This record gives sequence, C-alpha cells and structure tokens, in this order.
Amino acid sequence: MNKSLTVALVQQACGSTRDANLAESIKHIRQAKELGAELVLLPELHVGPYFCQVEDTENFNLAETIPGPTSVALGQIAKELGIVIVASLFERRAPGLYHNTAVVLEKDGTLAGKYRKMHIPDDPGYYEKFYFTPGDIGFKPIQTSVGKLGLLVCWDQWYPEAARLMALAGADLLLYPTAIGWNPDDSEAERQRQLDAWITIQRGHAVANGLPVLSCNRIGHEPDPSPNSQGIQFWGNSFVAGPQGEFLAHLDDQACKIILVELDLKRSEDVRRIWPFLRDRRIDEYGGLVKRFLD
Repeated sequence: MNKSLTVALVQQACGSTRDANLAESIKHIRQAKELGAELVLLPELHVGPYFCQVEDTENFNLAETIPGPTSVALGQIAKELGIVIVASLFERRAPGLYHNTAVVLEKDGTLAGKYRKMHIPDDPGYYEKFYFTPGDIGFKPIQTSVGKLGLLVCWDQWYPEAARLMALAGADLLLYPTAIGWNPDDSEAERQRQLDAWITIQRGHAVANGLPVLSCNRIGHEPDPSPNSQGIQFWGNSFVAGPQGEFLAHLDDQACKIILVELDLKRSEDVRRIWPFLRDRRIDEYGGLVKRFLD
C-alpha cells in the first residue's frame, strides 16, 4: 500500500434525471483526476433524487443490477482515468429483492467489490425499510490498488460497531457515502444540533480506530413527492478527518464542490502507537454487545 493517497469527495446536488446526474458525477470525477486524485468518493444514491421520502412501488423501477448500466459506465471512466471510484447504487438483486449498495471500481475498470448497507432507517422522510433489504455481505473491507477500503453507507455512520469491525478487519480508511439533511420545519438550533452530532460521531470513529474518515454528502433541497412535508434540505458539510479526528478538509452546506486531500496513511500506525486503543480493548467483557439490550 502507498504511504500517501490523494482522495477526492464530490459534494453534488442530485436532480430528477439519471443521465444528467451521472454526467455530473463523471464531470467531477474528471476534474478530480486533473487535480491529482487517486480515489474518488461520490454521495449516496447519486444518480437520482432521494426517492425514499415516500413509499411508492413505482420507485423500484429505479433499481439496477450490479454489474449494470451505472457500474459499467463508471468502470469505463475508472479505466480511462486510472482512478478508483466509489459509487452508491439502488441494487436490483432479484425480483422483489433490493439493496442500498456501494460499489468500488478499480483503476482497470473492474468491480473490486461492493458493500450492502447494513443499518436501514425508517423515519418520516427516510422510508428506506420499504425499499432496502439489510445487507448480508458483512463488514468486510474491499481490497484495492490504493488500500483496503472500509466502505459503509449513511445510517451506518451512527454505529461505532460498524466502524470498529471494519477497522478490526484491516481497513486503511473509512468511507461514508451519505444522503442526510434537515427537515425545513426544524428550528435553526435543532438543525445545528443534528449537524454537530453527525460530524462528531464520525470524527469519533476516526479517533477510536486511528483511521482517516471520508464522509461525502449530497446537497440542495429536494421536494417531497407527497404533500406530507416540505421535503429535505440536504446539509452537505462533506469532510475528511484524520486518525485523531482532526479536520483535513470540510465543506459548508451551500457549495457543490470537490474536496481534495492528500492522506498520509502512515499516520494511522503512528497514532495507534501513542493511543493503543486496540491493545487495551477488554474483549473478554464485551459479550453484552451482541444483545439488543441488557435487561
């Protein structure tokens, strides 16, 4: 594995047309490559609007197989540019069986691996359990030419267990394609609390595991297709944190923009030597973690 890695995050808005969204992603991938990126991370479900605001069986028509049109198109771009691409797709595994799946395209255009989202939310405006079957691949890093990628998706980012298991399996960095935002009805104070919590928990994963964290969110307002709400204002704030949780780059809630960061991957081992959390884990006392609740 290289000791340094230049990564790019594409914070983009997602419109209603698949081809236009994919073209926008590819445009940013090309720009990232020109800036020196070796790895590009795209937001969650970036080829369409966030359709989970409503429960509608017609939306299953948006799903595609893997390999399929989007993964093949991105594989061709990965090969052309010699770059690793992490994308997020609505996977049609079989009739009536669908997943929220992230894929990794290697520099030679091949599919290096995929990760199926494990934690599936079901909240007003985020009706993902209607669409997605929980992942069954597990928390397994994907080996690539730029390192072992601990790939997780959105709601997974609230769970320290997921980050820890990826770290224990040898991940070199943690990546979170994301689609999260505010309810426009929330107060400004509530919005700030939610955003701070989202950033803090992910920086905590970096600290607890001594690994860089890449979190890439979409941006912009997307209306609710039903009359039940004012839609979602996706809050952007994509960022890269180092292995002590330090910000290496951080966008705001307005800009459609590329983050570019050169990671020093050797720092993870340096940090783990001074903060040996893995050494001091009391694995003999953690049995309760496999229970839902300790009554």
